[in-house]
Amino acid sequence: MCGISGYISKKHIDIETLKMMNDTMIHRGPDDDGVEIYEMHGPMQGYSVGFAQRRLSIIDLSELGHQPMHSSDKRVSVVFNGEIYNFPELKKELSDYPFRSNCDTEVIIASYLKWGKDFVKRLNGMFAIALFDRESQEVILLRDRIGKKPLYYELDGDDLYFASELKPLMVRPGFSKIIRTDVLSRYLFQQYINAPDTIFKNVYKLDPGAMLTFGKDGVLKEKYWDIKTVYHNMQKDPVRDFDRAKSELKTILIDSVRRRMISDVPLGTFLSGGYDSSLMTAIAQEISDEPVKTFSIGFNEERFNEAKYAKEVANYLGTDHTELYISEQEMYDLVESIPQYYDEPFADSSQIATMMVSQLARSRVTVALSGDGGDEFFCGYNIYERMSQAQKLDALGGAVHGLTNLPGLKNLRLEDRLPFKVRVVSKNRNKETKTQLGSPSYLEISNSMVPGERLSINYETESSYNVKNWQIRRMLLDMDTYLPGDILCKVDRASMKYSLETRCPILDKDVMEYSFRIDHGFKYHNGIKKHILKEIAYDYIPKELLDRPKVGFGVPLDKWLRGPLRERLTAMCDAGYLKDQGIFDPESTSKMVLDYLEKGDGGPATGANYSKITWSFFVFQQWYEKWIG
Repeated sequence: MCGISGYISKKHIDIETLKMMNDTMIHRGPDDDGVEIYEMHGPMQGYSVGFAQRRLSIIDLSELGHQPMHSSDKRVSVVFNGEIYNFPELKKELSDYPFRSNCDTEVIIASYLKWGKDFVKRLNGMFAIALFDRESQEVILLRDRIGKKPLYYELDGDDLYFASELKPLMVRPGFSKIIRTDVLSRYLFQQYINAPDTIFKNVYKLDPGAMLTFGKDGVLKEKYWDIKTVYHNMQKDPVRDFDRAKSELKTILIDSVRRRMISDVPLGTFLSGGYDSSLMTAIAQEISDEPVKTFSIGFNEERFNEAKYAKEVANYLGTDHTELYISEQEMYDLVESIPQYYDEPFADSSQIATMMVSQLARSRVTVALSGDGGDEFFCGYNIYERMSQAQKLDALGGAVHGLTNLPGLKNLRLEDRLPFKVRVVSKNRNKETKTQLGSPSYLEISNSMVPGERLSINYETESSYNVKNWQIRRMLLDMDTYLPGDILCKVDRASMKYSLETRCPILDKDVMEYSFRIDHGFKYHNGIKKHILKEIAYDYIPKELLDRPKVGFGVPLDKWLRGPLRERLTAMCDAGYLKDQGIFDPESTSKMVLDYLEKGDGGPATGANYSKITWSFFVFQQWYEKWIG
């Protein structure tokens, strides 16, 4: 687990500049660093390549794991962030290579030399890789299938720069901090910026499952693993028997956890007491020869507190459990650090709890297993339940929409007077966003705050999935957007703030692909979400310890925004300040925020319940003050 950065450039960039870029990510890799520059030849004459890495030592703690790492014949150089979980098996296949270390980085090199660019299809892990091949005079960037590890790249004329975070790019001489205002309305609504977009012009996130090649033919990008393609391929070999599906999925999950328990440093698990983290912990405990270290945080406000449930599960499994109850003030104290570690606007407030449990875990371990991915791949979110209902009502909604927009009636705006739930279904007419139901007023407010051209707030891509079932379609969409763009980004930045590596067994390649083979009715069964995962969990933990409503985590945003953050927020939305800033529409933005602050719980029409959009706005302005202002 590390941070990587570098460039392919015709400009002269000295080693000190590259080291400065690299050291902005010391939190990602406090144990070691490497910085090297190479000259390109032949058709790439005049270019130089800079590779840099900050290392968090996990596998092979010796100097043999130092990066950049080179092949024995010096043909290939690599910097790499992540873990290749099947590296022991690959190493056996590559027995003719003269390995010097017991490090997964060296297996990447040997795999590339044997199989070429297709080697990435053999990797099972989380990774962001930069590889320089002196024979082909190409630099190759790779990101793992689901986007567990981040990788940004910047195109500046004929040059390319890359990094695990934005910070190395922002500090390099010549970087242009030109904000992309077209992504902002989507950000305000979604609370994150999804790949390939970023907050800056000419800077992109490499898509999950993508490969980018920089060479004599310019910049070429291709997908080696794609959600919709893999889903339909797996559906050609379906598993229709529940007992078989449960048995095979359980075996794959056990193998996945076992692979993620390979570590030369202390390892534990996040344990919230919910199904996913409890199942991962139970499997880890069964595999382990000693009590697994588990970690949970608690809140004094009862309705947000899951720590007591986590403790019951820990006691039943016999883990070495650590819990910490945190106060609202301790949560609030982390607000100022958000733009430092989330160096792109990111407003999912559960990042605060994730930072706190990561800090707790890092006090005893360097690696933690999590349950991320269970909701998206096995139908766990409440929104999926609502999809079934919405699909049944869609035809009726279309009729209502048509009726209220007849000539002579349209000017009466009858549709806007309908009850909220009816209005949402009635206005849901875009075939590309059918599963992205939400308050029309939220969409309107988000758009009104940003002048000029804008990306659509919702993702207008649903027909590309070629799936009739809205529930499945929304799950696939979330795998492409919300999971990598929000959940995995949140966990990566929060954990790496404390130099903690997180591993997600449910996001194993084999688990993800097998989930596409099993009948959807095994995931959503008679109104029960994550049915098959729950049945596997009951093999380890009594049902009464797990079967309860999902609590989730809530930051008291209204209290903070209308209380201790009020003065700053008011200054941020001042019409004069906004006019000078030149990003947001001064009139509509100032009105929305002030309505929210002044009108209490007056309902949607007053702007009083726009805490989500207001928090997104606050986080952006806080980021702007840190990095731009």
